[in-house]
Amino acid sequence: MQITDIKIRKLFDEGPMKAVVSVTFDSQLAVHDIKVIHARDRFFIVMPSRKNPDETYRDIVHPINAQFRAQLEEAVIRAYEEALAAEEEAKAENEPVPVM
Repeated sequence: MQITDIKIRKLFDEGPMKAVVSVTFDSQLAVHDIKVIHARDRFFIVMPSRKNPDETYRDIVHPINAQFRAQLEEAVIRAYEEALAAEEEAKAENEPVPVM
């Protein structure tokens, strides 16, 4: 199974949640609402989940093994960092040039 697309749906400046992402696999299956989290000085992903009646959360979809989780996490975090860099570049281009 190949990751064929990653879309950064929303970026956040405040709090530990930094982005909400959608990932497409083999151009045929999309998984929405994967979250990029920054906590304990590192980035990681949290898979989509639902709240149970007992107030706990259960993943709706998740990687089956550590190898695929690492591959998915690396690709999503790389896409997040690229989106962040593109946003910073766009902001820099729109800043007024100081007049001397």
